[in-house]
Amino acid sequence: MLSGAWDILILDEVNTAVTLGLLDVKDVLDLIRAKPAKLHLVLTGRDAHPDVIALADLVTEMRNIKHPYERGIPARKGIDY
Repeated sequence: MLSGAWDILILDEVNTAVTLGLLDVKDVLDLIRAKPAKLHLVLTGRDAHPDVIALADLVTEMRNIKHPYERGIPARKGIDY
């Protein structure tokens, strides 16, 4: 991340990892603070810690309106996982 070789870094489900106690929120906050100015850092996952939300530039919460699973259609490889 610090090398400057990347334009974007996506930490998929990192917020969930913090919620489950797999990662310490302090480590995630330190990472956000150390981010180079030109790097886009994307943290995904539900239940973002309030301190992560406070430090973030943009926070989006997606809400399910309709999903095929609710009609009994199982998750599809490449789409849902």
